[in-house]
Amino acid sequence: MKVYEADKVRNVVFLGHSGSGKSNLTEAILFTNRITTRISKPDEQSQMTSTLNLVPVEWSGHKYNFIDTPGYFDFIGDVISAMRAAAGAIIVVDGTSDLQVGTDKALEITDENNTPRFIFVNKIDSEKADYENILEQLRERYGKKIAPFHIPMAKGDDFKGFVNVVDLFAREYNGNDCVTVDVPEYMNDKIGPVREMLMESVAESDESLMEKYFEGESFTVEEIHAGLRKGVLEGDIIPVLCGSTAKNIGIHTLLDMVWDYMPSPIDAGYEHVTDKFSGFVFKTVSDPFVGRMSFVKVSEGEMLPDSELYNVSKGTKERLGRIYTMINGQQIEIEKAMAGDIVVLLKLSDTQTGDTLSIDSDHEPFERIEFPKPQIYFALRSLGKGDEDKISTGLHRIMEEDPSIQWYRNSEIKQTLIGGQGEIHINSIREQLKKKFGVEVELMDPKVPYRETIKGKADVQGKHKKQTGGHGQYGDVKMKFEHSEEDFVFEEKIFGGSIPKGYIPAVEKGIRESMQSGVLAGFPVTNIKATLYDGSYHDVDSSEMAFKMAASMAFKKGMEIAQPVLLEPVMKMKIVVPESYMGDIMGDINKKRGRILGMEPCGKGKQAIYAEAPQVETFKYAIDLKSMTQGRGFFEMEFARYEEIPPHMVEKVIESAKSEKEKVKL
Repeated sequence: MKVYEADKVRNVVFLGHSGSGKSNLTEAILFTNRITTRISKPDEQSQMTSTLNLVPVEWSGHKYNFIDTPGYFDFIGDVISAMRAAAGAIIVVDGTSDLQVGTDKALEITDENNTPRFIFVNKIDSEKADYENILEQLRERYGKKIAPFHIPMAKGDDFKGFVNVVDLFAREYNGNDCVTVDVPEYMNDKIGPVREMLMESVAESDESLMEKYFEGESFTVEEIHAGLRKGVLEGDIIPVLCGSTAKNIGIHTLLDMVWDYMPSPIDAGYEHVTDKFSGFVFKTVSDPFVGRMSFVKVSEGEMLPDSELYNVSKGTKERLGRIYTMINGQQIEIEKAMAGDIVVLLKLSDTQTGDTLSIDSDHEPFERIEFPKPQIYFALRSLGKGDEDKISTGLHRIMEEDPSIQWYRNSEIKQTLIGGQGEIHINSIREQLKKKFGVEVELMDPKVPYRETIKGKADVQGKHKKQTGGHGQYGDVKMKFEHSEEDFVFEEKIFGGSIPKGYIPAVEKGIRESMQSGVLAGFPVTNIKATLYDGSYHDVDSSEMAFKMAASMAFKKGMEIAQPVLLEPVMKMKIVVPESYMGDIMGDINKKRGRILGMEPCGKGKQAIYAEAPQVETFKYAIDLKSMTQGRGFFEMEFARYEEIPPHMVEKVIESAKSEKEKVKL
């Protein structure tokens, strides 16, 4: 592949609901460019896209870097990465149904980023297709911004092509290819009103064109294209196209329109202002055959092979070997890369997603990608002995590819926890561990890190006395225990030397160690104050160990007397949903023993609900929320505090803890 200057490059992301035909669109584009020899039929496409895919093609002397993204928003991390690299978007819509949740989210993302975009209504060759219905729903959302550039000629089996309203030609599928034909006369009545609407958009793009429009003068082809392009770039016009990816209808026109209307890197602010290269890593892939692949957006200058680069995000050096692009999934070497282009680098040692590379060690790092926090956590257990290291290695590699994943070992509950954006996301991690790293794991609900404390007070004695021949063991403490707002307070009020000062640290240590296991169910103890006020010792038999043991005995007695209670973690939640789901969400939070703290509007018909709920009720909340809102809600959650468990649940928690301990013994 040739080297292209920035003005000849277009970087475009494909977005849309799963199953709308995004991956099929990439196949059709590769087929149109004679890179592949066939396009899959809809019933052949069973594989779910779970990672972004770079698809560069050359078209009419230009280079397009298309980035196909997953439709399931469990894989939102790759969508966010792709949006960072792309300047324009094509939202693929299934023409056989109403606008789907994936379409809705794609529109939201492009709204938030003010991304120039086309909407490609796919599957018009289906009897269920309803192009007018899609246009009507889009107009409800965007009004006059929606500009249908295409009008289909029939639908279902009769759908052979469309009329391009902008340039007034028709494209028709002849069984092998799409060819340009005359516009059928019967389409004129439909074309007139749509074209008039487009001309209004052209007029509004420039004052001189507005004047020309009101004087009744016709626009030149160049004025039409320039006016529409300006409208698209500024977000004032959203072109709507139609076609069939399976039959390759609409693909040629779409490729032409990418050049005509999508922003170049120069439009997006990338310029070859210096020979000094800098670039941003927006995606990392661990390939089993070639190793680590870094997808880089060239931000400035030109990237040359066999260069010494600086990873200015980490303050390390990297040796750049060859530079590659991708052709149908294969790495193809290129001579160099210019500002605005997207390339692939292999086997960089320290570089990860979000890092900035530069020839200049003093270059300021670019802003890192902000990935969403996990929506759901599962505990992970190995099904094979001795696989812990493999699992750790595998999870580290998977996190390199997808930073929207988090995992850690929780020493308190003795579980490895894996967090992701949804159940499908977590299951994909399990499959990757099996396929790429040869380890099988089981997914389970995480254990709840309960705590124990006391509500009352106790005044107790702990006396450890043992005679075994020779030196014995003797330690004697009198202590008071009570609730504290702090995690642990130790105080000594020894008078008259009843216990030598040298043994007092051992008493505190004995209490701290005993707090690891409470008297109700063996959970860690918190929020207690222990006061040592008296005791006795033996000149020969006393020792630090003896006083540690005495303190432990006192602790156990004190806990039993001072009204021990169980505590559970409570989580603070922010839940963002469309207003129509507010009642269902608040009702569900109440069912989960939660409480609503407040709410506030957050734009475009959505509300943010602030709430608190026990952690045990929130482990599967991502699944519940997705079900209640048809995937249109999301939430963030963080630990707030510990609260006492309701009395009716205490026995169940204690029995469960005892059962777990019995399993460990077995």
